[in-house]
Amino acid sequence: MDGSMVRVYTRPDRGHAWLRQVQGKCPRLALVLGFTETALLPGISAAGATPNHRRYTALADTEFLIKGPSAQPTYPLPPLAQGASPVYITRAVVAEQGIPVDVFNAGLPATPVVPHIDLAGRTARCLTTGGAMSLDLVQDLWQQGVHWGKILATYPEDYLLLTECVVGGTTTALALLTGLGFDAAGKVNSSHPRCNHRQKITVVQQGLARSGLWTSGHSVSPLAVVAAVGDPMQPVVAGMAMAASNTKPVMLAGGTQMLAVYGLMTALAKAHGCPWLPQQVIVGTTRWVAEDPTGDTAGLATEVNAALVGSQLSFQQSRFGVLRAYESGFVKEGVGAGACAIAASLYQNWGQTELLATIEALLEQTLSLTADSEFSGQPDIGSPKSSLSPSADGGEA
Repeated sequence: MDGSMVRVYTRPDRGHAWLRQVQGKCPRLALVLGFTETALLPGISAAGATPNHRRYTALADTEFLIKGPSAQPTYPLPPLAQGASPVYITRAVVAEQGIPVDVFNAGLPATPVVPHIDLAGRTARCLTTGGAMSLDLVQDLWQQGVHWGKILATYPEDYLLLTECVVGGTTTALALLTGLGFDAAGKVNSSHPRCNHRQKITVVQQGLARSGLWTSGHSVSPLAVVAAVGDPMQPVVAGMAMAASNTKPVMLAGGTQMLAVYGLMTALAKAHGCPWLPQQVIVGTTRWVAEDPTGDTAGLATEVNAALVGSQLSFQQSRFGVLRAYESGFVKEGVGAGACAIAASLYQNWGQTELLATIEALLEQTLSLTADSEFSGQPDIGSPKSSLSPSADGGEA
């Protein structure tokens, strides 16, 4: 592993031990998709320029991840003010390094156009309702997560990367963490260059107040908190990670959203005795999330007692403005981008040069295929406006 490409931010004992365990080994990536109507709140997320764009971001990112660039995708990557989708990072790594990918639909507004496993979930209502999902649905998604975690752990790859694409997911993450009793206010991230903490906290307080969970005075099940203010990805990935950790190392691939999943896992173990091996599970992200000055990712990781590691991939010297936008706080993370960059360094010892060159080559290939030639052949792409240009994000939403 190129040690300069991976940094351990919290729980260094556990983080370094985990990295040593998987160095030089091949992972398997599981992508869990979900949707929450929280994403439709004006300004809540920058993962798509409009609410309607955000409705289909997960479908677009998944299509690109599995199929690669296309001149006429079924779901084009939606436009943003600045930045290129983090799926370029993920796709570049898994395609070039031959990392297998499994896709799970936990609840989307439409069916993915790629091979996937349908968990028969449903989209979540806005968390401000205090009743995002039924408890029966959440319990079923949790049980399916446990089931698939056991199956994924039997595959020949040496460890698992579990990731997500849920627009609005950093807000449901804040809601879940707060509902579980963690001090998460002001610590989460977003796809905005400056995190919209005030808006997030306001909607979370609305949802928790309307949930009625604490009116009885009885202790509340962690899954009941998910049902009240969460999203369909959270119970699935928590179940997968806890079950798989008993057999293999697991990296929760993402930032705020995966720290919330880790907090849920801790709460489930405490409340219900669900078996898992915490030393087998870490959270992996990008340095743009880990070092986001408008949040406190390391503080949040410490709050939930998770080992947080981050890829040190830099886009400062990129030829493309949409990649350099990451250095100004746009996008930051999504679709397992940070964890895949970490895995690339662990598995095939990729450093900054290899990572950047592969990502830029994929971006260039996409531009050569796009029907909108406005940016083709222009390496200094700044703020694309076309949905056909590489401007979308499934990021830290």
